[in-house]
Amino acid sequence: MAPVVPSVPVQVSTQTLRWEGPPPQPRGVQISTQVLAAPTPRVASTPVSQPPAPGTWVPRSPTNALETQIALYNHAINGGSIDGVSGAQTAAALRAFQMKQGIEATGRLDRDTLRELQITQPPLTRTTLTAEDIARIHTIPPTWLAKSQLGVLDHESLLELVAERARSHPNLIRNLNPAIDWSRVAPGTEVIVPNPQWPSPRRAARVRVSLAGRYLRAFDERGRLLCHFPCSIGRVAAKRPVGDLHVAVAVRDPNYTFDPAVFPESAEGRALKRKLLIPPGPNNPVGIAWIGLSRPGYGIHGTPVPEQVGRTESHGCFRLANWNADYLRQMVWVGMPVSVEP
Repeated sequence: MAPVVPSVPVQVSTQTLRWEGPPPQPRGVQISTQVLAAPTPRVASTPVSQPPAPGTWVPRSPTNALETQIALYNHAINGGSIDGVSGAQTAAALRAFQMKQGIEATGRLDRDTLRELQITQPPLTRTTLTAEDIARIHTIPPTWLAKSQLGVLDHESLLELVAERARSHPNLIRNLNPAIDWSRVAPGTEVIVPNPQWPSPRRAARVRVSLAGRYLRAFDERGRLLCHFPCSIGRVAAKRPVGDLHVAVAVRDPNYTFDPAVFPESAEGRALKRKLLIPPGPNNPVGIAWIGLSRPGYGIHGTPVPEQVGRTESHGCFRLANWNADYLRQMVWVGMPVSVEP
């Protein structure tokens, strides 16, 4: 799935974490001055009031899944798109945080974790949509040939754009903003979104990919965890590049070469019988970042559908959410070791 160096049904996990410490209220959970309604199946909770005013926030431990996910993002540790739903990926992110802090890796929001994990800023904030945002939206054609004839593969909807900027699941953005008609959004519309604060990317010494765990982690020269991200892995086990590799190239906003040989299931590819150059953008097949590995055709990259990362499989590469792939791109360097573990 190599790019050219520059020249959906939604599934949300319903697996529940075991919570220790202060439990959520039975009919709602309190976030500062905000009240979230009780969650509905497969959909995150719905706030019904506004983010707190600036300067009124007092750091504290998270009280629910949404706050936990936001707090973990502040450590460059996440379980994928912020959705407010406790699942296997959130549990894996908690274990990574616990390992980093040197406490028992239970995958639960237990007493020790509540002490270490803090919400240091309001969990929700507002963003204002502009005319420039609206002008970016365009339909992505379904065929490879039509995609190759565009100048950019940008966002298809404002909901998609807002969700990606906020590192969030589109369902959560809908639920945070029930009054917005996403088919009719005017410039100046204010949107309530999660408010994760990322640490600045640091130079990594090594990346490790766990095939069994479906996650990627980067470490510094002393073995300290720098980031933890869920990833999708190759569907065919024989095509997974297990072993020691290294970074060959790191590219922002890559093009992508559609090769019919890589997609034998594609009737269009069989009819075309030639390669196509697909333009860059968040809806490019490899997203907004490509980290090429020393095994030809393999790399770590973004995706047009970040909410499916870790839940679907790729053709062999390691797929991250766009924002995670670009964050990692800023940490790696040519020649850096990458270990792919069973």
